[in-house]
Amino acid sequence: MSSESLDKAYATQIANIEKSTGKRINEWIAIVNKSGFEKHGELVNFLKDKHGFTHGNANMVVHYAKQSHAGAAENDTDWIAEQYKGKENLRPWYDKIMSEINKFGKDIEVSPKKAYVSLRRKKQFAILQPSTKDRFDVGLNIKGVTPTGNVEDGKKWNAMCTHRIRVEDEKMINKDLINWIKQSYDQAG
Repeated sequence: MSSESLDKAYATQIANIEKSTGKRINEWIAIVNKSGFEKHGELVNFLKDKHGFTHGNANMVVHYAKQSHAGAAENDTDWIAEQYKGKENLRPWYDKIMSEINKFGKDIEVSPKKAYVSLRRKKQFAILQPSTKDRFDVGLNIKGVTPTGNVEDGKKWNAMCTHRIRVEDEKMINKDLINWIKQSYDQAG
C-alpha cells in the first residue's frame, strides 16, 4: 500500500470515528491523554470498554495520542534505534529477519512504533518486537491455521496477532520462521 493510499485510509478512518462518536480526533486524543492510563493496551481497552470503540479504531486513536502512528509529523524519533537501546544484541536478529522479508515483494510497508515494527501489505501481517534483552517476538496474522511447534497462540500476547513466535536464539531465525512470516504475508495480499 502506497503512503498516499495509507494516508487516505487513515483520513477515512478518522472521519468515520468523528462521525460515529460526535467528537473530533483531537478531543479523543485529549480524553486518552487524561485517562490516567499509560500502556498502549490499557488505553485501547479504556476506549473499548468505556466508550464503545472497536479495537481498530481504539488502536488508531491511541497511536495518534501517543504520537506513535506512521508519519507522525511531530515525531521524528528513530523508533527502531530506540527499540534496541539496551537490547543491541537483538538488532542483528531484526536485520536478518527483515532481509528475508524484503525478498517477499516490494509492497511491504514498514511502520516502526514505540515498542515494535508493524509490517503491512493491504493489512498488518506481522509485528517484530525486541521484548526483552534476550527475546525477540514475532507476531503474525494467519487465519485458519493452527499454531504448531514453537508457534503459539498470539492473542494473549497481542490482541492484533493470531500467532506468536518467541525467538530466544539466533538459530531460531531459520527457514521455518521465515515460512511462517511468508504465510502471513501471503494472506495479507
